[in-house]
Amino acid sequence: MLGETRNNHEVAVFANGCFWCTEAVFLSLKGISSVTSGYSGGIVPHPTYEQVSSGNTGHAECIKIEFDSSVISYDDLLAVFFNTHNPTTLNRQGNDVGTQYRSAIFYTSEDQKQKALGLVAELNSSKAYDMLVVTEVVPLQEFYSAEEYHAQYYAKHSSQPYCQLVIAPKLEKLQKQFANLLKVSSN
Repeated sequence: MLGETRNNHEVAVFANGCFWCTEAVFLSLKGISSVTSGYSGGIVPHPTYEQVSSGNTGHAECIKIEFDSSVISYDDLLAVFFNTHNPTTLNRQGNDVGTQYRSAIFYTSEDQKQKALGLVAELNSSKAYDMLVVTEVVPLQEFYSAEEYHAQYYAKHSSQPYCQLVIAPKLEKLQKQFANLLKVSSN
């Protein structure tokens, strides 16, 4: 089963813009055993990056996070998710535009569904943002891993302009807001 829990190991799947950005953010957190870039939420089986980029597959760029819930909670992951992208823009994150960049939570359990829906309702009722949160909360049907060259993109290409202009500021924000959730550096 996609959302199977074993010995505190769980799976979360989030879409919040370009998966190069979201992978870098979640790889920085303690309790994360893996982050896989991929595609979900669409109608085309085993899509390619080029197909998803066309905006015609229904898939969103997303990440599958495997985590140890005794180290980091799903609530913590939701907090990071909502604070490292704009959940009020429909089918867009910055200059990345299209349904493939939508904000979505693909839940893998009833507990994840309830927590995500509860937080969206709380954010909207408290007017945490100037506009309503448009994040979809839908069940995970399938997750298709992206091509290997997308894996750890920021770590491999951090000097590229996109990485410097888009990903580096997200990581700086993460460090300021969620220092207590970050992996301990060995430097």
